[in-house]
This record gives sequence, structure tokens and C-alpha cells, in this order.
Amino acid sequence: MAGTTVTLTALEGLPLVKPGDDLGALLAAALRRTQIAPMDHDIMVVAQKIVSKAEGRFVNLADVQPSARATAIAKEVRKDPRLVEVILSESTEVIRKKPDVLIVAHRQGFVMANAGVDQSNIGADGDERALLLPRDADASAAVLKAQLDREFGVDFGIIINDSFGRPWRNGVVGVAIGVAGLPALVSLVGAPDLFGRKMRTTEVALADEVAAAASLVMGQSDEGRPAVHVRGVASNTRPVSASALVRPKETDLFR
Repeated sequence: MAGTTVTLTALEGLPLVKPGDDLGALLAAALRRTQIAPMDHDIMVVAQKIVSKAEGRFVNLADVQPSARATAIAKEVRKDPRLVEVILSESTEVIRKKPDVLIVAHRQGFVMANAGVDQSNIGADGDERALLLPRDADASAAVLKAQLDREFGVDFGIIINDSFGRPWRNGVVGVAIGVAGLPALVSLVGAPDLFGRKMRTTEVALADEVAAAASLVMGQSDEGRPAVHVRGVASNTRPVSASALVRPKETDLFR
């Protein structure tokens, strides 16, 4: 899946993305500005936030009327009732809640804090907007892949990444919420280990591993590096979308 060298390069000069911007064109221009000549199997890792911004996934909290349920949960978790209402509208199930924590199942399947609804890095302090995840992150990745493939005549992989917390571990890491052009999940079942023993259960979350590596270059606060070019990762298995990374509820021992 990777050779002995993998290179990650943050793209230079991406402007602040606005609703309606042609994100594929902005990425293509940034690749040229960074003097990267794309090759087959290169991967572009793009921060969820700029995808959502380009798609206009903003909600103005001033326009939100919280329900009784949202108001009750907001008291328990100590959040703005309007924000909780938006989180619930993006969710299918509340998984856990306690002061300052609201874990839900997003309607795309991800189990995550606040359904990915975020207010950081979208405006100045006092801005009452919130930003939602892309409506369909795998579809968004497929659109970007088609644009960049056409622009450069190569076979790109696209990962849309976001920052997730994890059970059992402190801190956030980058994970893939949208994938096109590469296998998000690779099964090694039946492959031999170092001593010839066939592996029985091992699957590799390839897209998550790449997303986490790219997050090291992107940063998590004010770095302003929302797109990373990756070279040196390849797989000979068929492309699989990020939906394959979501563990079905019936096999999730913690729900």
C-alpha cells in the first residue's frame, strides 16, 4: 500500500473559500502554484471545512428555533440550544451526552461529536453561523476527483478529512469522511504474515491512515493549509468509498 517513501506537501496560496467557489479549480491552481506535476495514484487530501464552505453548508443560528428536546439536551450538555437543534437535525441517534459532550450518529453513519457541526475557522468571534458536513462526502470527493482527473489527465485519489476524537484515547486525529479513487478499507484476510501464517481478520483503514498523516501537515488551528498532496501510497485493490469505514451498528459492541 505504500513504498518506503511517502511525501506530503501542503498546497500553497489557497484563498479563503466561499460558498459557490469552484473548489476543483482552486485546487488545480494551487497544485500548479506549488509546482506539483500530478501523477497517477497521487492523492489529494482536502479538509472537510473548505468542501463544506464551497457547498454553502452554513446555518445561521439566529434563524434556528430550538425544539423542547434540543432545549432539554442543551441544558444537560451546556451548549447553545440552537446549536443542539442543528446537531439533532444532522443526526439519527444520540449516542452519549454529558456536560460539554454530545456524541451522535450522523446521518451519513459516522459516530462523532456534535454531528461535525462546527463554528471554528468560519468567521470572526461573534459570528453566529455554524458549518455542517458536506451533504454526501463521498459524492463530494467523486466530484473533485472528476475535475482533477480531467484537468491533469491522471487518475487521482481524493480524501476529504475531518478531525475526530476516539474512544479510549485522548486527542483528535484526521479521519476520512469522503473517499474517491482509492480503497478506503483494504482487507488483508488470507494474506500471509511475515512467517507465512494467513491473516484471518485484519483490515487496514487506508484512507484514515492517509487522512491522519495529512492532518500533521494541515494543522488543527490557524495554519491555513487545508489541502495536502500525497505521493507514494498506492493499492492494487478496487476503489472503495468512505462509507465502508463505518462499522455497522449490529457489530458495534459499544452502541
